[in-house]
Amino acid sequence: MEIVKTIHVICALLTISGFIGRGLLMIKGSPLLMARWVKVSPHLIDTILLISAILLASQWGWSALQMPWLLAKIGALLVYIALGTLALRPGRPQSIRISAWLAAILTFTYIVSVAVTKNPVLVS
Repeated sequence: MEIVKTIHVICALLTISGFIGRGLLMIKGSPLLMARWVKVSPHLIDTILLISAILLASQWGWSALQMPWLLAKIGALLVYIALGTLALRPGRPQSIRISAWLAAILTFTYIVSVAVTKNPVLVS
């Protein structure tokens, strides 16, 4: 399972790197944002990320759904997806898209902190 965890971490890094990059392209109004590979690659990476997450969670069986930290990650993931969609879909004012992009990055940071600490509560 260590290889699956490594794949999961690498895909998480690729996901946030790509998201930050696409957000910067959005802010600049770059036509590169419409390139096919820019649109397709996040879906491929996120599919591998999701499969590795399911494999990792399956090692705990159904009891994984009783782990507060894992439930927090899943809930935050849904928030991240919603904010990312709001940020990267055209048609909304730039200020809203940038705010959603920044909020999505913060949400991703929370997801990583929960994954590392296995604690859904932010502590200082």
